Parts: sequence; structure tokens; C-alpha cells
Amino acid sequence: MTDAAPYGNLESALRTPGVFCFLDGLSGADTARLARKVERLGYSSIWFAELFGREIFTHAAYLLSNTEKLIVAAAVAIVQKREPVTAWGAANTLAELFAGRFILGLGVSHRELQAARGLGYEKPLSTMRAYLARLQAAEYQAPKPQEPPPVVLGALLPKMMRLALEETRGVHTYFVPPEHTARTRAIAGPGKWVCAAQAVYLETDPVKARAAARKYTSFYLGLRNYPKHLAPLGFGPADLVDGGSDRLVDAIVAWGSVDQVRRRIAAHYEAGATHVCIVPITSDGSMVPDERTIEALAPR
Repeated sequence: MTDAAPYGNLESALRTPGVFCFLDGLSGADTARLARKVERLGYSSIWFAELFGREIFTHAAYLLSNTEKLIVAAAVAIVQKREPVTAWGAANTLAELFAGRFILGLGVSHRELQAARGLGYEKPLSTMRAYLARLQAAEYQAPKPQEPPPVVLGALLPKMMRLALEETRGVHTYFVPPEHTARTRAIAGPGKWVCAAQAVYLETDPVKARAAARKYTSFYLGLRNYPKHLAPLGFGPADLVDGGSDRLVDAIVAWGSVDQVRRRIAAHYEAGATHVCIVPITSDGSMVPDERTIEALAPR
């Protein structure tokens, strides 16, 4: 899973930005329509989360079936929800049927969300380390895909980041400014993937933009891992209240004109990102992607 050689074509495609979406607020048919739109607009990928709704591998197969070239990334498949042999079988099935178009993102989620799912959250680092070992040992006796499915870890804190860089193709980072991408690349070196998600909102009025951004940031600041992850970037307790200080909100959510937001996306690439996927947030804080933003920021 750590060999960089097979993934040259996929890595080249990822130089073009993608889209990160929460899809459970849409009908199944609308998720296929959105994926086709993302592909038609020239994005390289669609990343989507596993929350409390659709099963992620089943949904990935549906999105892959409804597109032709679009890369589909699980971001992330929650490891406590399925055995490693099941996840590896599903990932290889998609990699065989849709060659070079599926990325397996894995994650342990968050204590608060796992409690709501009725799942455990014991020693997340040990859980993921053991899971990856069993994933690597899992047998897969159907015809092999042309390339094995690349695996990345959703990682926030340093120990999980190091595990991702040691044992997988790289990391999927979320809720991060370009400074975090630069730090991650410095740790990762040149060979690993750094796939960064950047929240975006097209609004030039600072009051309106930050009001919308805080509806997004407030949820994540209520999860204990995000404040821990932000501390090394210089954000203290005063930055974390009421949805975040202006400085924090401006660092996490790229808002402004199309050109201003494009510059933030470019800053991640300049900082060493392999790939950047935009998270098109809405003014009301809903989990449905803002298609107006997706259209406006389509790759040139």
C-alpha cells in the first residue's frame, strides 16, 4: 500500500482540484447528477464523507457507475464500521471495475460522533495501526485490479499523521490552512500524497462571509480533536469560542471573490499539496453542497 510507483497517472490527475461534498442531504439520483456535473466542469475528483446515512462503498460504486473519468474518494470510510477484510475486498472490487478511479480514505472519526453511532472509540491510534496491519494481510482472491486501490488516512493529530505517512499512500487533511499543508509536506517528504480539503464561500462582504463561515466552523470546534489540531498553528482558547475568531475563520474558510478563493486553492498547491478539494459551504450551514460555488470555481 505504500509503493508510490503504480500511481503516476492518478497523481497527475490529482493536480487538478476536486470537490469534497456531504451527500446524504441529496437524493441518490441527485448525487449522481452532481457527480456528473463535477466531472463535466473539469474537476478531477469527488470526495465524500460517511456520516449517518448511506454506506460509503455502495455509494461510491453508484457514483463511479454514473461517471466516466471522475476519481471517487471515500473520505473517510470509518474503520469501526467494518472488518478490514471487508473494506479491502470492497476497495479492490471498485479498483478492478473502475480502474484508477477509486481512493480508499480511512478514518477513526471522532469520539462524539462514534457515541452517536453506538460505536467505540478506544485508543484510536492503536485501532488504526491494527486495522492497517489486518488490511495489508487480508487475502483477495478475485482477479486483481490493474493497480491496487491507494489508501490514505484522514489524520489531524501528529501521531495519526505519522502512521499515515509510514503505512499508507498519504494523508487526507481537513479544516486546515495552507500553513498546515506546508508543515505536512515538510514531514512527509516528496513521495507521499497530501490531499487537503479547503472550505470555500463566495462572498466579498466580511460580515456576511464570516457569518456563513461560523455556521461551518462551529460544528468542528465542538469536537475535541479540532482544537487540539489547531493549537500548533497558533490558535488558542480565545480563538475557539463563538464559532471562532475572525483570524481562525479566515484561516479555515477561504471567502471573497472567485479570484481570491482561487488564490487560496493555489496556496495549498504551492505549499506542497498533491491535491486540493474544495468544500463548498452554504450560507445556512446545511450539509448540501453549494453548486453555485462549484460552478464558479471550476478548473480553468
